[in-house]
Amino acid sequence: MSTSNKLQRAFHLFHEANQQDPNTEVFDGKTYPKELLYAQRMTMQLNSFEPNASEALQLTARCQHICRWEIARDSYKMNREGYLRWRQALKRFHAANAAAILSEIGYTEEIISKVKFLLEKKQLKKNEETQTLKNVICLVF
Repeated sequence: MSTSNKLQRAFHLFHEANQQDPNTEVFDGKTYPKELLYAQRMTMQLNSFEPNASEALQLTARCQHICRWEIARDSYKMNREGYLRWRQALKRFHAANAAAILSEIGYTEEIISKVKFLLEKKQLKKNEETQTLKNVICLVF
């Protein structure tokens, strides 16, 4: 499978996963699963902000909130510590889900590790791609 075919297959599988989101958002008069719309916005913003983004960064942007609804915020204490624990759990959850999908498609361990690294927001302010991802997140948010 060529790189572009793998990328499109990954986007399709991320789309299928996020299509299950019970939370919805209305955009231009149409209702979308919330995380599906978010994933599409992340890709559009990345393409605008960094048109030459690496494949790993493109994958990461698209799956940044994959199946996010499965770990509810209220499953953690409703204080700062609970919020931070929830965010850390989400990072690990998103990384595991993305890795499973990418592995199924046949991505190399190198790409999978890079996507996990970026999803976990490692070396923020030190790693250019982590910082680019964070910038795109802020622009979409």
